[in-house]
Amino acid sequence: MNQLDALKQFTTVVADTGDFLQLAQFRPQDATTNPSLILKAVQKSEYAPLLQETVAQWRGRDLTEVVDRLLVRFGCEILATIPGRVSTEVDARLSFDTSATIARAERLIELYQAQGVHIDRVLIKIAATWEGIKAAEKLEQRGIHTNLTLLFSFAQAVACGQAKVQLISPFVGRIYDWYKKQAGASWDEAAMAGANDPGVQSVRAIYHHYKHFGIATEVMGASFRNVGQITALAGCDLLTIAPDLLAQLAATDAPLVRALDADAARAMDLPAVQYDEAGFRYALNQDAMATEKLAEGIRAFAADAAKLDQLLLAA
Repeated sequence: MNQLDALKQFTTVVADTGDFLQLAQFRPQDATTNPSLILKAVQKSEYAPLLQETVAQWRGRDLTEVVDRLLVRFGCEILATIPGRVSTEVDARLSFDTSATIARAERLIELYQAQGVHIDRVLIKIAATWEGIKAAEKLEQRGIHTNLTLLFSFAQAVACGQAKVQLISPFVGRIYDWYKKQAGASWDEAAMAGANDPGVQSVRAIYHHYKHFGIATEVMGASFRNVGQITALAGCDLLTIAPDLLAQLAATDAPLVRALDADAARAMDLPAVQYDEAGFRYALNQDAMATEKLAEGIRAFAADAAKLDQLLLAA
């Protein structure tokens, strides 16, 4: 049995790509997209017609609506290939606007429903800012399920659990990137691998907290840099993995053991943690890595959303 099949025994494997033509070979349960992945996909020749058709059909409409229709078109193509759910992201430029985030999320769901897609097959991705978490809380109360992304800190995860969001995506690789950059020449790759990887440790702490306190929010590790980070989180509820790393897992038969266990987490002695807005903002502020990576992630997704806007305007 290869490592990908072994991983699927105790973790739901999700494909992290906008390139739906790649999906079938890995047979993932779910798929995630983001503005950067969609931007990358629409610049490939095989996806150009999709962009052209969407623009031609909805020319003259508000640009944000055309963008949302393109995202939903990709999402529907992905859903035709997978049995589970697709994650579609709200414009990152709305990350600090609760009401605008809710409005865009509701429109995305309406567009999916107009295509005959059941509401339970879509997760709306929202940045895990305080405003984003509050938007997600309201959306969940309305039956719209959310995936809180750009999550780098324990504080963000706790607040998401309190808001009863469907799923969170802690970014393993980007946490690892920050600590590696900070360490510079003193970074010891071998010593900081596997269970010692700071990104892996972050997800483990969140997973243990959720399982110990019976928080139903699903934990989906994301943004991986190497296979070791993935195997060190085997047993996590879900892991969303880029196609190149899925291929690496499928190509190796090395044994894979469960690294995270809900029963073990329930038996741990862990402190209860809760945050109001002031406490959340202070905890996030005290975490330099999470503060920097959250801001950087929003800027990067916003820049790619703007580039996507330009492509649509030029089409």
